[in-house]
Amino acid sequence: MTESTVPTVVLVHGAFADSTSWSGVIADLQERGIPVVAPANPLRGLAGDAAYIASVAAQIDGPVVLVGHSYGGGVITVAGAADNVAGLVYIAAYVLEEGESLGELQGRFPASPLGDNLVAASYPVEGGEPGTEFTIAPAKFPEIFAADVPAATTEVLAVAQRALSAKAFAETASVAAWKTKPSWALVAGADLAINPDVERFGAERAGAKVVEADGASHAVAVSRPKDVAALIAEAVAAVAA
Repeated sequence: MTESTVPTVVLVHGAFADSTSWSGVIADLQERGIPVVAPANPLRGLAGDAAYIASVAAQIDGPVVLVGHSYGGGVITVAGAADNVAGLVYIAAYVLEEGESLGELQGRFPASPLGDNLVAASYPVEGGEPGTEFTIAPAKFPEIFAADVPAATTEVLAVAQRALSAKAFAETASVAAWKTKPSWALVAGADLAINPDVERFGAERAGAKVVEADGASHAVAVSRPKDVAALIAEAVAAVAA
């Protein structure tokens, strides 16, 4: 592949994280000569977040591979309908069906410990009533989100987490891009934020090529960046071909 034909990877983080969660993955992809962008996911609601990520992808010259972690999987499922998106990669993520919400998909399976350890807060909404957003209780963050990440790192991640609007749990996917775009998925086998069976079910329903990361926490992109980057690179090579 020449540099001009290599698809650009757009990394979409999920709830309770930010773009720096991809740091190790970014470094690995850059070493491979793969162009990469890691925009900030607004985390304000599925429709608006997907529209924003779709606009980022649409302004990139050439093909794009969208990569979504956690809630970011729902976002890329919708944003992936953008014309220049050539493939989708789900990392410990929700893979939604058209007309399905995160809450509906999660509700098919036993709940993870995440739900009982969310902290609610309000935020202002221009022209409307205040909205509700959630973070993970800091004391529970290491165990639930990043059990295989060094404690010194999780202590920073716990206080730097970004909140997810309650709207994101209820809004439904307007489209499922995996129906027309090839997809790959990594299942985090020891995930306590999303039941791994939720990740597995969505990925298999989408016909994704599935890789199992046994023993990996929800923060698999932080704890195992090379494994995550290897799957992304595989997707990039496949769509480029």
